[in-house]
Amino acid sequence: MGKSIEEYDFEKGEILLFDKELDWTSFDLVRKLRNFLCRRTGVKKLKVGHAGTLDPKATGLMIVCTGKETKNIDQIQAKEKEYVATIKLGATTPSYDLETAENETFPTDHLTPELIQKALERFIGENDQVPPLFSAIKIEGKRAYEHARKGSDMVLAPKKITISELELLNFSKQEIKLRVVCSKGTYIRALARDLGIELASGAYLVGLIRTRIGDLKLEDAWNVQDFIENFTPNETN
Repeated sequence: MGKSIEEYDFEKGEILLFDKELDWTSFDLVRKLRNFLCRRTGVKKLKVGHAGTLDPKATGLMIVCTGKETKNIDQIQAKEKEYVATIKLGATTPSYDLETAENETFPTDHLTPELIQKALERFIGENDQVPPLFSAIKIEGKRAYEHARKGSDMVLAPKKITISELELLNFSKQEIKLRVVCSKGTYIRALARDLGIELASGAYLVGLIRTRIGDLKLEDAWNVQDFIENFTPNETN
């Protein structure tokens, strides 16, 4: 942040930090930026890609690479991630988040901060995590969410993930807030599902903010519209 447009070389390659807005897909953000940058620079086929998907219901840090820096996307994606997750207790949804309606409810009177803290400790370290069926993983040539939306009840194969830190930031019997530090490939929605099972209370994700990827932090990220207005005050997108 703080660079003028003249200091960027988007064809040579730039690594840009953005705060993805709620209900945008990761592709929405990339498409908007690609269209803007191609128009602003006059480059018709500028390479633009993101280093790590965020679900539409999540906000926070997305790293966008341009030009030759797109070669580093895999390396950036492999870095440790940090999130702040808000999880509703006492209910479940098929997608483990707000994309689908609640399908079951459970008691929460037994829950205490101490009980939750003990449950969280069980998820620290390397674990096998079953990804959500409502995800972009490919199965038989289709995205898993396409199967899910057709009513499929298939279960995806578990994957090795590592959670290095789980901090309880806020507690009520209806909702908790967690800080999560984890490896690439960790689904926070699946963590919410598994925590609900561990607590015998049900749980699903109602808010997610990605705050860090490696050493790159959300506090240093652009709002997309601010980025566009800062560099093209006389243009609209």
